[in-house]
Amino acid sequence: MTDLRLHPDTKEQVRQKVDIVDVISEHIVLRKSGVNFRGACPFHNGSNPTALTVNPVKQIYHCFNCGASGDAFKFLMDIGKRSFQDVVLDLAKRHGVAVRTLEPEKAQELQRQLSHRDQIYEAMGLATSFYQHALFSSQGREAHDYLIQKRQLTKETIQTFQLGYAPAGWDTLYGYLVQQKRLPPALVEQAGLIVPRKGGGGYYDRFRDRLMIPIHDTRGRAIAFGGRSLGDEQPKYLNSPETELFSKGSILYAMDKARDAISKTDRAVVVEGYFDAIALHQAGIQQAVATMGVALSGDQMRQLLRYTESKHIILNFDADKAGITAAEKAIAGFKDLVFNGTVQLRILTMPDGKDADEYLKQHDANAYQELLTNAPLFIDWQIEQILAGQNLNQADQFQKCSQAITQLLTNLPDTFIRTHYIHTCAQRLAQGNSYLALRLEQDLRRQLRYSRWYGNKPQTPTTPTSALHVAETQLLQIYLHFPQHRAFVYEILETEDISFSMSNHRHLWQMILDMLEEETTSLEPVEPFPDHLVQQLQTACAEIPEMAKQLHHLLWLDENSRVALLRPTMVVKAAIAKIQLVMGEKRYRHWRDLWEKTDLKANPELGHYYQTKIQSERNSILELQKQIEVTFADLTDTLGLIVEF
Repeated sequence: MTDLRLHPDTKEQVRQKVDIVDVISEHIVLRKSGVNFRGACPFHNGSNPTALTVNPVKQIYHCFNCGASGDAFKFLMDIGKRSFQDVVLDLAKRHGVAVRTLEPEKAQELQRQLSHRDQIYEAMGLATSFYQHALFSSQGREAHDYLIQKRQLTKETIQTFQLGYAPAGWDTLYGYLVQQKRLPPALVEQAGLIVPRKGGGGYYDRFRDRLMIPIHDTRGRAIAFGGRSLGDEQPKYLNSPETELFSKGSILYAMDKARDAISKTDRAVVVEGYFDAIALHQAGIQQAVATMGVALSGDQMRQLLRYTESKHIILNFDADKAGITAAEKAIAGFKDLVFNGTVQLRILTMPDGKDADEYLKQHDANAYQELLTNAPLFIDWQIEQILAGQNLNQADQFQKCSQAITQLLTNLPDTFIRTHYIHTCAQRLAQGNSYLALRLEQDLRRQLRYSRWYGNKPQTPTTPTSALHVAETQLLQIYLHFPQHRAFVYEILETEDISFSMSNHRHLWQMILDMLEEETTSLEPVEPFPDHLVQQLQTACAEIPEMAKQLHHLLWLDENSRVALLRPTMVVKAAIAKIQLVMGEKRYRHWRDLWEKTDLKANPELGHYYQTKIQSERNSILELQKQIEVTFADLTDTLGLIVEF
């Protein structure tokens, strides 16, 4: 349908229904920043977690690094490489907008496609009502008693979650939907409610003699079911198959009922099972959702983060091995988000290995709320997992724990937090021995520097081999050897949002930032004694020969390099311009490649957009080249005067 000509009224109605913050939040994590929202740009490989700004008032986005910008339509077109028409049609389906076209002959086929999805929703709604009715009939008595007596659910909770019962017959639901309601069997099969017989002689009900738990989308529409057996039948829980409406990895159970509470309390509680979530809601803890027994996926996490401003997530998984593994998988799956602090992740392990449902049968909601309040941060929980059951007086177990802790702390990019945990872990490992704690803290810090440098990073040549490498080298050399210009270099890197691309440069700059934090150096123009900072770095590198080799050209300045840096302010400006030029050329190639791959006849608007971006980058590159040429001429004149002198 990419060649479909949509009526302007349809486009405008969809535009009014769509919220750009909701659209972009489905793909990246956004944090509120004043009246706007900010997040990492998905259109380039930058490391800035706030490069993309989303304006909910103007309904536009803009990246200050790569220049990507537009509205919700443009974002979805670029992120999914889709046409404008496809994006509008998809949004129209999701928001219930009637689609009109400028080509009446295609309207019937389009309406058929749209109504098919609505018919599946209808089938799911009818099945939900059927199961609810069966629960309160004589044949559903066992399921009803199970909910009231064993699960201790109230009738109000049963109604709220639309719980039901699938009768034991092989074709009871089939008879209701197909024979009474006249729904096409193929449609009911596509909804995941019936299964074709192997011999080809009709269909049978997928769910039989099971307690039925409807799964809803965020708009409260039934899209799937979880069926629990009432006896010994396996599997214990049988879920709907993947359908046009349902993908298990992208849905969180009870999200339709929890999202307002998540926004209000500014935190989400994630449990494993249906009845954990239901029990929590009944207890008044309505910000609870369930993963339905699967590992927390990227789509599910992004759903949660849309509704909590502080990105506060508490995982309350079972305390058994499977629950611990699920928590570890969740942490590993969102490693960058949790370690850089974007997501405030906490792990709640229930006392005595109970799950939330079991705990609430013996304790009130206030006791559970207290557990939530005291739930440890994910990293504290991981440290406890490392130390659990280990005898630190045994050399092999001590070594195993210290290595695991070092590997864990390596992931922390924030120097303040890293310093805190270095101290805390040293104290834990020392078991009260203050002298040993001091030595361990020093050793941990040394190991972390080595690990962060050599852990997974490729080796880089020690001599500048490219314009980008030369520019970064000059910036660092000026910072190190010209203390009166340190504040200027630091400020311009921050202002222009420049990050070092070479791994050895990144490592050295991180060492400098660590020392600034520890106040063993400063941005003051006068040092306590000559080469104060450089000598500290030389000493630190001497402990690791490979590091000393990588950083030699930065820490030991030869005469030729010193002469080349005689006008530091001008050299810094030229180096920044060179780095920006390299980045601009990279963006230029990116936009040109996209333009070359675009079918300009099918997507003229997209082609024009790419051309605009290409021209903008070309103008920027020309301006930077002029700036570099002028600066280079001035520097050449300076060097000429020095030589003549």
